[in-house]
Amino acid sequence: MSSRLLFQGHASFRLTSDDGRIVYVDPYKGKGYELPASIILVTHQHTDHNRIKRCAQAPDCRIITNVEALESGTHNSFSIEGILVQAVEAANTRHDPKECVGYIVALDGIKLYFCGDTSMTTQMETLAALELNYAFFPGDGLFNMSPEEAAECARLIGAKHNVLTHLKPGFSYRRAAEAWTAPQKLILEPGDEIEL
Repeated sequence: MSSRLLFQGHASFRLTSDDGRIVYVDPYKGKGYELPASIILVTHQHTDHNRIKRCAQAPDCRIITNVEALESGTHNSFSIEGILVQAVEAANTRHDPKECVGYIVALDGIKLYFCGDTSMTTQMETLAALELNYAFFPGDGLFNMSPEEAAECARLIGAKHNVLTHLKPGFSYRRAAEAWTAPQKLILEPGDEIEL
C-alpha cells in the first residue's frame, strides 16, 4: 500500500500512511471520514476547521489541536509511532497567532505543510530548508491570503508541489488553480485523491 492524500474540500484532508494509518487535518467538508483516525489535527477553533466528531476514531486516536500545539507558548512537535507533526506559525488580522497554527506532517519519507488560516509569516522564510514535498495554501483573499500572496509564499517555501485550497464558497477550485501563478502547482478539486 502506498501513502495517499484525499482532498475532502475547503481545508480538510485525509492522509493514509503506507501501513494504513489515517491522519485527518481540519475536518469539516466533504466525504471520507469513515476510516478510523490514528491522528486528528486541528489548526484553530473556527467551525470550518474543527469538526472532530465527523471523524471515526481508532481507540488510541491522538487529537492535536491548536491548544496542544501551542502549550507552554511554543510551537510544539509530536512523534506518534513514526509520524512526525511540527506546529508552525499561522496568523493574520482575523487569526490570532496565539490561537492558530499550521502543521508540517512527515510520514513515509514525505513532508507536507498544511499552513492553516494565515497570511505570510516570518517562519515561512525558513521552510525552504526542509525541502517540503507538498504545501497547501488558503486563497480566499478574505479570511486569509489572496491567491497572489499564496503564490508568493509558494515561491518562498519552494515545495515540490503547491496546492491552492480554502476558497470562497461557490468558487471553482480548478479555475482558480489554473489561474494561480504559483510554481510547481498541483490542481486538486474536492474529492480528488492522489498517491504521494
